[in-house]
Amino acid sequence: MVAVVEDDVAMRKSIERLLQANGFDTAMFACGHEFLNSDAAAMASILVLDIHLDGMSGLDLQRRRLAAGSTCPVVFITAYDEEATRKEALGLGCVAYLLKPFEANQLTEALKRGLLA
Repeated sequence: MVAVVEDDVAMRKSIERLLQANGFDTAMFACGHEFLNSDAAAMASILVLDIHLDGMSGLDLQRRRLAAGSTCPVVFITAYDEEATRKEALGLGCVAYLLKPFEANQLTEALKRGLLA
């Protein structure tokens, strides 16, 4: 299952449609706390995580997951490409760092790579 944490409703729905059209099972979340309080936090095979979320940032969520021992791969997505943020995301072990708007195949290929890792 691909878990997606994205606070923008339109983007979340777009990603959901894309992933389902490509045969992925999905679980969608509007914020990090919603994700952490769900079964998907333990069941996801890979996570698509927006960096700039309301409340807990995607980077903070990934830090919490790593501290808890999670080895589930993560694909970070963001509309704001800042060098420091990119370096931090890569340092937190993401399999891909995608800039919005990204091409559909960029996300699906990143997910396939992450699931094979």
